This record gives sequence, C-alpha cells and structure tokens, in this order.
Amino acid sequence: MVDLRSRYLGLELKNPLVASASPLSRSLDSVRRLEDAGVAALVMYSLFEEQINHEKHELDHFLSHGAESFAEALSYFPEPAEYANLDAEEYLEQLQQLKQSLSIPVIASLNGVSAGGWIKYAQRMQEAGADAIELNVFYIPADLDQKGADVEAMYIEDVAAVRSCVSIPVAIKLSPYFSAFGNMARRLVEAGASGLTLFNRFYQPDIDLDCLEVTPHLTLSTQFENRLPLQWIAILRGRVTASLAATSGVHDWQDTLKLLLVGADAVMMASALLRHGPARAAETLQGLQQWMEEREYESVEQLKGSMSYQHVAEPAAFERANYMRMLHSAWYLPESAG
Repeated sequence: MVDLRSRYLGLELKNPLVASASPLSRSLDSVRRLEDAGVAALVMYSLFEEQINHEKHELDHFLSHGAESFAEALSYFPEPAEYANLDAEEYLEQLQQLKQSLSIPVIASLNGVSAGGWIKYAQRMQEAGADAIELNVFYIPADLDQKGADVEAMYIEDVAAVRSCVSIPVAIKLSPYFSAFGNMARRLVEAGASGLTLFNRFYQPDIDLDCLEVTPHLTLSTQFENRLPLQWIAILRGRVTASLAATSGVHDWQDTLKLLLVGADAVMMASALLRHGPARAAETLQGLQQWMEEREYESVEQLKGSMSYQHVAEPAAFERANYMRMLHSAWYLPESAG
C-alpha cells in the first residue's frame, strides 16, 4: 500500500491534498463532505482586515483600487455598509465549530495589508483552535512614489508581527509580483514564515460598458495557471527551509502529481472543488495512488521533489534556456508548408 502521508507546516497530513480558502468552508456540511472525500486539511475562508477594523475609509480605498479579489470571494465586493456589518466574531465561532467537528487540521486565513491591530487576531485564531495560520497579504502599490523595497519591507514586517503573536505555524500566501521572487521568499522565511503558499489569484477589475463603471469579474482557475507555482516550487525546493504549498490551477491528479514531483509539500484545490464538488478530491487521490503503485513508489515522501531544480539533469529547464527552445519549436514551419 502506498503511503500518501506528507508533512506540511510541521503537521503530518494523511495525504498532500488540502482544500484551500473558498466559500465551501462556510458550511459545516460541505466541509464534512470534503473530509469524507479524503481531503487532508482545510484552509478557511479569509478574515479580512476591513472586517476587523470597520474603518470605512480604508475599505473604500481598497475597493476603489480593485486590490482585494480572491477565489473565495464568490459574493464579490459587498457594499461598504453591508461589509462593515460582518462580525469577525462569527469567523472565530466558525473556526471553533470546524475544529470540534473535523478530525483534519484546520488552517485559519488572515487577510490584510497595513500595520495595525488586525494582526493580533492571529492570537485569537490560535486560541480558537487553529492548527496554523495562512497570512494572505496583497497590495497594489498605486502610489508612483512608493519604492519596491518599501513594499517588500511591508510584507516582511507583517510576517514578523504575526509570527511574534503566535506559537502555531504561519504560512504566507502571496503573489509572484516581486522583482526577485527567490530572494523575497528567502527573506520571508527568515522573518518567520513556516510555509510559502504559491500563488494567490487576484482578479483584475473589468469595465461595465453599459453603466461605465469599474466592476469585479470572477473567473475560476484553469489548469494552465499551475505552471507558475510549478516553476517556483521547483526552484525553491531544498533551497529554503519552509514548507511549500502549491495553489492555483490544481484540477486533477495529474496536476497534483506534477507539483509533488517538483517539491510541493501540500497541493491546494479550490476551483475544481467548486466546479465538481468533493468527489473531485476522491478522484484526485485515487489517480495519484494508482500512478504511484504502477511505478512502484512506496510513498509521497519518496517522490516529493525528485524533479526539483536541484535534482533534474538539466536545471536550466526551469530558467531561460527552455524559453528559447519553446519559441523556436512553436514557430518552426517545415519548408513544405510554404
């Protein structure tokens, strides 16, 4: 029997498949179905800084700049007055309920950007029973005078502040939009991040041509989107000490397997579960196990990272070399075609 166990954030998971933040975690029934289907851990929907602070001017700022848009935000951008009525206490109550009802680890999600008291809610999440915290930080640097180093420092400070508040593991879910992502990843780990979740999906604003208004536009992920986390997890595996989780574009067992091969400790799924229901989790685990049995792998730990940057015969395949090769191949036309 293949051993599917994987360690993530110091937690021993029965397999590497994790349900990432989505509306499914709002319903105890849907979460139980996910657990029954084999999901090894759950990341809750996000508790937003704005829900904690209830400061209308901050909320208006983020909405007007289109900065907050996530896979879990199916009821996207409620009105400011409605948003302010959301009670952060309900989040903690839901967290406690999930912990009491499930046997799998529950990871709380804290979403914010500015320095402030919202960070201290990490303590309350720990007190409510969270096994770990996923810090979800995203910021649109719309100020043309703001330097990249200042934005990076803000991320580092947020991780360090949350890390100082809790004893449970802290992962950070972040975007790839840094000029030197590898260096940024290492600095986040040095600041206290136990894990890196790569990458968040942010939906860009759209224009309603009838109303001439900036509007939100929700699109679930496609499988093509797992290429970027695959590349960076391969590069980071064995070169940073943090756990690595892949998210975005994970739709089936093949996606899951590829991400494990390059070094993911956990593979997170949301859009596929929203589209197909918990049965997709069971299908994914079945396909993964069957492939491993056919190739005589004994465990997930054995295959994990076996095709990372440090272990493939041609590491440059994850860098610029394959870019040129791909373009030549894509645009090559035989002479007979003319």
